[in-house]
Amino acid sequence: MKKTYFIAAVLLQQALWGANFDEPTEIRVRHSAYDAKELVLKGVGARGQLVVTGLYHDGDERDLTRMVKVTSQPAGVVEVSSDGWVKPLSDGEAILTATGPGGTSSTVRVRTSESGRNQRVNFPNEITPLFTKYGCNGGGCHGKSGGQNGFRLSLLGFEPEEDYEYIVKEGRGRRIFPAAPDRSLLLTKATNETPHGGGSKITKGSLDYELIKSWIAQGMPFGEEDDPVLEQVSVYPAQRVLDMNGEQQLVVTAKYSDGSLKDVTRSSIFEVNDEEVGEVDLNGHVKVFEQPGDLGVMIRFQSKVAVFRGIVPLGAPVDHLPAVANYVDTHVFKKLKAVGMPPSEISTDSTFLRRVSLDLTGRLPSLEKTMAFLADKDPAKRDKLIDELLEGSEYADFFAGKWSALLRNKRSKTSYQRGNFAFHGWIRDSLHQNKPYDQFVREVVAASGEIEQHPPVAWYREVKTVQNQLEDVAQLFLGTRIQCAQC
Repeated sequence: MKKTYFIAAVLLQQALWGANFDEPTEIRVRHSAYDAKELVLKGVGARGQLVVTGLYHDGDERDLTRMVKVTSQPAGVVEVSSDGWVKPLSDGEAILTATGPGGTSSTVRVRTSESGRNQRVNFPNEITPLFTKYGCNGGGCHGKSGGQNGFRLSLLGFEPEEDYEYIVKEGRGRRIFPAAPDRSLLLTKATNETPHGGGSKITKGSLDYELIKSWIAQGMPFGEEDDPVLEQVSVYPAQRVLDMNGEQQLVVTAKYSDGSLKDVTRSSIFEVNDEEVGEVDLNGHVKVFEQPGDLGVMIRFQSKVAVFRGIVPLGAPVDHLPAVANYVDTHVFKKLKAVGMPPSEISTDSTFLRRVSLDLTGRLPSLEKTMAFLADKDPAKRDKLIDELLEGSEYADFFAGKWSALLRNKRSKTSYQRGNFAFHGWIRDSLHQNKPYDQFVREVVAASGEIEQHPPVAWYREVKTVQNQLEDVAQLFLGTRIQCAQC
């Protein structure tokens, strides 16, 4: 009996292993978010991130970056770490071969030059992003309006000219020491050698430390007028379906005005939108948990932003979908298939009637209407009911109350009552007339004159300052908050 159980357990383990960790039919190596033919590394501080993807017979794609073995031919040109980080060792060309499970392999060419020489540092392109990466110029640190502890930076590095002024010239240049860069206050504070309220931010001798040190040793150049300017930041992959407890290495590539590309993966800042679904480290390595859902990772470098979207499916089969009724259904059903989430059952007629009546009129249907709807055999009766409710006065009355609240139409003073009633009536009439949304917004924002003739003017009694007007317009009509821009 024990032998039978043992054999069954082994077979089950092999089945699970085969289902989830089978050998890929093909692997692909990428080193850029763009279609670059080779990885070019110039200078002692140049680095590149490899992303290795396995393609499987069922169409799945999985990250194998930390599972493959990468070899270089000839040896001695570059060094590749276990997480796919490429470092130049000498000048030359090499072929990197990534070999995955089952012996499947893929290659990428790498070319290195000036591997023992520091390149001229550009302050906006290389130094400012480090302050963002380590949170130095955030709103809770030196990036707030008055700075912190006598030192300030522009918020998130949006004004590198000001940052340069603060670091190099403010306080008689006390923060930098070109004769001995290691003794510069900028570095000793960052490493916490000099007591720093924010603690240690970078490690002495690290790549970022050496970059700042090199910049100081070069005389703190801001950059030349003809230096390339950042135009775009992209991430690879931009989207990926991940298994529960899966992972994905990202590579972030900056594109400049001269057409050049640069790996900025470890100079960027990564933030996830849902910490219950997954996490990301400073190197762009994403890990998801046993929680199905969507994970968004925002990547910021300088003033540019890119987004990686990870989908962790529930895994349930989605075989039977209702008939597509409109273009919204097309997108909804596509998403349900992607996340492996079967749709809910079609509601009964009585449930539908109750829900749509409450949603559109704020009240339950009458007994007579309920009986008539349930007895109706017309297959299009639901669509007809929606049209009937939208054209009725009850819908206009109900949503006029909602819009009145959004547009701050409240009786704060007795003398305002006439205007309040006029504004509410105008909103109700607009809804009843099915006034186009853009026209509705235009008549509110551009309102002028007397309230009796132009009721939307009442909105301006509650949002009297330009700041209040901008905040309300952005939040109500653009769907975004801009209050944080005041900092």
